[in-house]
Amino acid sequence: MNEAELARNERLDDYVVHNLNDEPSLPYEDASFDVVTIVVSVQYLTRPFEVFEEVARVLAPGGRCIVAMSHRLFPTKAVYAFQMLSPEDRCRIVAAYMKNTEQFEETESLDRSPPAGDPLWLVRGHLY
Repeated sequence: MNEAELARNERLDDYVVHNLNDEPSLPYEDASFDVVTIVVSVQYLTRPFEVFEEVARVLAPGGRCIVAMSHRLFPTKAVYAFQMLSPEDRCRIVAAYMKNTEQFEETESLDRSPPAGDPLWLVRGHLY
């Protein structure tokens, strides 16, 4: 999201505009969050292993990472794997990003697609 979109969100106490493809480190202290969400953007990460290492770092012990995905993407921006893989394989690759950190106890993939409308898949990881 851009600065203007974030500034209009009245529910936010704080926000940072930060390009994770340029700099995958997160500007937060260790164990700062109980939950980290990545919503319809994991397919654009060019350095996902580094980003998920950072997610694990900023999560408190027992914290959760939740990644939400749909079938929609910008082909000119999404990494090739997400353009070619099935939804199940996309979920597997996101779970692999989490597992690669060796800090997530378990991962699970869930289909939360509504009866009508765009599909929605979640990958949840639970930190040790």
